[in-house]
Amino acid sequence: MKTLSGTLCGLLLLGMAAGAASADLELEGHRLVVSGMLDGSAIKDFESHLAGGQVRTVVFENALGGSAEVAADYARAIREAGVNTEAKGQCQAACAYAFLAGKERRFGRGFQVHALLIPVAGRPRTADLAGRWRGEGAQRTLAEFTTRSSEAPAVDEPIPKDPWQPNQGVLFTSAPTLFGRVSNTFYCDGTQGRDLSRCELLSDADPHKLGVLTP
Repeated sequence: MKTLSGTLCGLLLLGMAAGAASADLELEGHRLVVSGMLDGSAIKDFESHLAGGQVRTVVFENALGGSAEVAADYARAIREAGVNTEAKGQCQAACAYAFLAGKERRFGRGFQVHALLIPVAGRPRTADLAGRWRGEGAQRTLAEFTTRSSEAPAVDEPIPKDPWQPNQGVLFTSAPTLFGRVSNTFYCDGTQGRDLSRCELLSDADPHKLGVLTP
């Protein structure tokens, strides 16, 4: 099994440690920077910013944690506003599904290591990856984790088969090198905890080809 390099793993862990606080919003011109844990505490302010019409791009920077329900709230607001999304540093769990709702999606520029960890219920086959996060695909995948807590689900509403595991999913990374940026895709089964060096390298899973990032 091929794994993440020690250097990349160390940089990823530094990013994870930086995202422990609750969500923080900062408007920078037409860019709304969101950092910290997407725990739902800032969703109303987030929706207000997008409703104002000034925001063109939502930048998720070292945003980790959060539930599937919170991810759905952020994703819905982004889709309704029709804005772009950008991921800088770490974007994991709820952040990842919010990121996928962007009209155009990209990693940030510069010399920073970027990592997008998208929770999935189990190890996907390579053939299953294509289309999973294109268009409605991301919404359907996220719906596998959400359900109504106080009432029976609607007839056509998916029933979750597995609980939301923030550390289990497909990890897309982009790291700077002397020859340009290098992208890799891994599957993390959740047992690795914060030791991302134990994640399995996936072949033929370029984020642009899969629709995770747009051209």
